[in-house]
Amino acid sequence: MTEAFRLRGLVKRFGAVPAVDGVSVDVARGEVVALLGPNGAGKSSTIDLLLGLSTPDQGEVRVFGGTPRAALDSGRMAAMVQNGFLLRDLTPAELVRLHRSMFRTPLPVGEIYARAGIGEFAGRRCGRLSGGQLQRVRHAIALAGDPELLVLDEPTAALDVDARRTFWASMREFTAGGRTVLFATHYLAEAEDYADRVVLMRQGHVVADGPVAQVRANVTGRVLRALVPGAVEKDLAALDGVASARCQGERAELACTDSDLTIRALLRAFPRASAIEITAAGLEEAFLALTAQQPAPPESSEQPEHPQPREVLR
Repeated sequence: MTEAFRLRGLVKRFGAVPAVDGVSVDVARGEVVALLGPNGAGKSSTIDLLLGLSTPDQGEVRVFGGTPRAALDSGRMAAMVQNGFLLRDLTPAELVRLHRSMFRTPLPVGEIYARAGIGEFAGRRCGRLSGGQLQRVRHAIALAGDPELLVLDEPTAALDVDARRTFWASMREFTAGGRTVLFATHYLAEAEDYADRVVLMRQGHVVADGPVAQVRANVTGRVLRALVPGAVEKDLAALDGVASARCQGERAELACTDSDLTIRALLRAFPRASAIEITAAGLEEAFLALTAQQPAPPESSEQPEHPQPREVLR
């Protein structure tokens, strides 16, 4: 079997609100897949269904040909969830030892420590660790059973730049042997740099699914960035060939339908513009375009995606 998991026609409602609405995704073994979308898109609810933390109202989830529970119990699937609960009075070393004891062929302790980067504080109680250190402990626990499929929900939240870089270097090594990773993130640069494939969700639906280059190709045009003293967004947006404009201080970013027209118009209107750079539309521009095509649903008093804190999964 070459398939890691399959989601078929998943629907999950909270009251009258569909958090997941007809999601179908197949992921092959060895793929690194980024699950993207704005807040409320249904990413975390989809992950909950994949992990068996909730039951779909419609549709089917299969992991390595069986149920999510079977994959978790065997250690073939593991998860690192953003708000996974950790016992404050235990140390990372004790938690790793506990989770390793649940599996027949766990990952060696030294390898867990090295991959998750917890060696320096493995003997310190969790209640005394920083947010970034706790996130590394969650990573270590997820690796304990030597899983074939690793599901990550905002894995680099609370990590600094160096820690993020180290984390993804570890993930590259982890997947080099053909393991599968699904990760949800708000850091689009991570998806662009580390994912083989992007699944983009909006309002419970999958609106794009494919390699990063293919998703980027859904958005035409180029992006012009420059230092433009004295400019305001409405004036920049009115320039020839500009689809939208953003300003932060003197730095302007223009989404262009025709960058040749735009650069001429920019220099006519703002001759002091400098540090001009024109690039192809990236994943961020594709993300904004594909998730802004419909207005956000009205706020509801229905049950949110995660009414209760989720526990660390083994």
